[in-house]
Amino acid sequence: MLLKTSLRSFFAHKGRMALSLIAVVLSVAFVSGTLVFSDTATSTFDRLFAATASDVSVQPPKPAEDEEQQAAVKPPTVPAALADRIAALPGVKKAVGRVMVQNAILVDPATNKLVGPTSGAPTMLGNWTETPRNPVTITSGHAPHGPGELVLDADTAKKAKLGLGDKVRVENSGGKHDFTIAGIATFTTTNPGAALGFLDTPTAQQVLIGEPAYTSIDAFGDGSRSNDQLKADAAARIGGGYQVKTAAEQKDENTKQVGSGLDFMKYAMLGFAFVSAIVGGFLIINTFSMLVAQRTREIGLLRAIGGSRSQVNRSVLVEALILGVLGSTLGVAAGLGVAVGLIKLMNAIGMDLKAADLQIGPDVFVAGYALGIVVTLVAAWFPARRASRISPMAALRDHGTPAEGRANLVRTVVGLLLTAGGGALLVLGALSEKAATGGRYLGLGVLLTLVGSVVLGPLLASAIVRVLGAVLPAVFGPSGKLAQRNAMRNPRRTGATAAALMIGLALVIASSVFSSSAVTSANAQIDKSVGVDYIIQGGRTEVTPEMLDIVRRTPGIDHVTTQKSFMSKVRLPDGGQAKSDLTAVPSAFFGTDFRPTVRTGAVDSIARGSLGIGEAFAKDHNLKAGDRVTVDYGKGRTQELPVGAVFAKGELFGDGSFVAMDTMARVVPAAEQPPVWTFFAKAAPGADVARTLAALQDGLKEYPQLVVKDQAGYKELVQSQVNTLLYLIYGLVALSITVAVLGVVNTLALSVVERTREIGLLRAIGLSRRQLRRMIRLESVVIAVFGAVLGTGLGLAWGVTVQGVLRDQGLGTLSVPAVTIAITLVSSVVIGLVAALVPAFRAGRMNVLAAIATD
Repeated sequence: MLLKTSLRSFFAHKGRMALSLIAVVLSVAFVSGTLVFSDTATSTFDRLFAATASDVSVQPPKPAEDEEQQAAVKPPTVPAALADRIAALPGVKKAVGRVMVQNAILVDPATNKLVGPTSGAPTMLGNWTETPRNPVTITSGHAPHGPGELVLDADTAKKAKLGLGDKVRVENSGGKHDFTIAGIATFTTTNPGAALGFLDTPTAQQVLIGEPAYTSIDAFGDGSRSNDQLKADAAARIGGGYQVKTAAEQKDENTKQVGSGLDFMKYAMLGFAFVSAIVGGFLIINTFSMLVAQRTREIGLLRAIGGSRSQVNRSVLVEALILGVLGSTLGVAAGLGVAVGLIKLMNAIGMDLKAADLQIGPDVFVAGYALGIVVTLVAAWFPARRASRISPMAALRDHGTPAEGRANLVRTVVGLLLTAGGGALLVLGALSEKAATGGRYLGLGVLLTLVGSVVLGPLLASAIVRVLGAVLPAVFGPSGKLAQRNAMRNPRRTGATAAALMIGLALVIASSVFSSSAVTSANAQIDKSVGVDYIIQGGRTEVTPEMLDIVRRTPGIDHVTTQKSFMSKVRLPDGGQAKSDLTAVPSAFFGTDFRPTVRTGAVDSIARGSLGIGEAFAKDHNLKAGDRVTVDYGKGRTQELPVGAVFAKGELFGDGSFVAMDTMARVVPAAEQPPVWTFFAKAAPGADVARTLAALQDGLKEYPQLVVKDQAGYKELVQSQVNTLLYLIYGLVALSITVAVLGVVNTLALSVVERTREIGLLRAIGLSRRQLRRMIRLESVVIAVFGAVLGTGLGLAWGVTVQGVLRDQGLGTLSVPAVTIAITLVSSVVIGLVAALVPAFRAGRMNVLAAIATD
């Protein structure tokens, strides 16, 4: 009977459930789509790695932490002789030496443009080998023969509009090398988006690694021995010092490397999907609250004929369950479309995935149904509880809503405590000396202030809506006065509707404060600390002497400044040890080129053989100017140095340490020094900075991997990088704002149904259709602006706290984006107008007599 009643009730009010259903569908679709995309990408890479991995791979020893930069320039190798020793093992059918590097780029010499992805997936160059599991097969032309031929993968050739006979240039630390495309190779499995180029083995060894060796040796078994046995035999034959991995181990390692990037994207998207689900919860609360209010007499009759409170409660929850199951089912289906969209987005930025390979695992259904059903049931529990508390007699008199006096008192106390506690935590976070501690305070403070604002929303509605709507009667007459009173007549409903919009807009404002502060802080640091005129970044390859010579010879350049970075260890006076990012710089680095703020000591002491350290590092390890420490550069190269300068926190250089290039060179031979990845140039006195920049860019045009900027251009680069992150956040937040707009539409639509008789009476006493529609539009605008005001306040509090937490990590200057705030408030007016279109239209079309006769 209970199920039958719930089903009849649900389908009787199916039109009023529609927008709540859409909210559930959107949230579940985003979650399930993210999971399907993640599973598809992971499966694609799994298949690629499984199909191409050798049974056993012999690789060089894993570089130590302090050798990783050097390994990025000159990959570690294994002796070529090991290939024959591995091939002679029992059970090995074939063993081939492999050369494969990622420290070179491909350039089209006709256009001086990069061939292959510029970000994301790598460009990989190696030797052409025939193996049982080759990832590509030549479909046009032939394998490379001799020092002038190269095979290019078909996808890259198509994107770069290159074909057989075209020229292509390989650039790496060894210089520039010209080749002719002799063959086009097509992937035998899904292309993950990388660009692949192949040379013959002697050429690859000479050009890519500079020695007759291999970067790995791949062995393929004949089936007589397991991979684990082959691994054990190989390890015993070649001795220690090498990494020997089975196919499964290679696959797991590669999957882990790719998975780290995919997981970040996955969990970020799931986080925003969860936010949209919370926003959808407010819409569901409002829907069921209004349905319960409209069915007060129906519930009373149910109670009068013997229905218990628990049965009424369960009846409402069963309706919510039906909504959750139906919304989750549609959401999981819609998630496939979301996944396809994400795949197309990834394809646009270089990752080649196929929509036909969608992987739909059990986790998709579990997460989708769990989210949709749990959110719906939790949201409906509050209206269901209120419905069960309606007495039969009160319901029959249509006055069954319980008194709110005591509840409002409890709500006020709880809301104030939560908000005040959250505000206090935000203040503590902003004032914390350590970012990690401040981050913990920030997270808890955001949660408490959000919950507190939601709890206080109905109480704030009366006061704030009264202020926001004060101008409406004067400007819009009776319509304005009615709109203001309608928005205030049910503060709980107004508060819940506005809270949904508040969450999305708070995230927008907080993100805007963060991004604006990041850009302003970077610009301020550049203006304050940077004396050089040009910044040149190497991109995927190290900076070569040829590049430096071109810059030095450019007319208008006064001098060039380089830097070399180490992952060093510092042995402290108390015997302890600490890691530090150490940069070796020329003696003239500090002064004309860069102007850091020094807390103690003297910056010129670095040129005389001392160490410069960051203020946070000094405080964490009880160091001061004059203390002596031992710097370990790696490979046993150590040097005892005095601390000569302590740099202020929040500087452009972060918390890194500095040593003079000459000082470092006394103990670290040139062959062991790390490469130059970024360098700087200073314009000569009187030189035209803009004209010199154009000359620099022209001189370096054959090196498209370089990014050449003056100070203004570098500021624009920082701005664009921050904006990319900001727009990504905006795009993800747009889902929750969309659900919030549906909430406003839903509230107004159900409110129109609820007030049918009232609307009929207003029309009967002279309110025109135009005035009626205006009343509903103004009511919608007031609710939306109320949500925007709350969201702006919360977002500002969160954003200011974020800046305070990160003030010593480069966000030293707070910047509040007034334009963004103004746009947000204006947008809330537009949101209100758009949300009211359908409800206002439906209200205006009501038959006056039928409306008055409505019970």
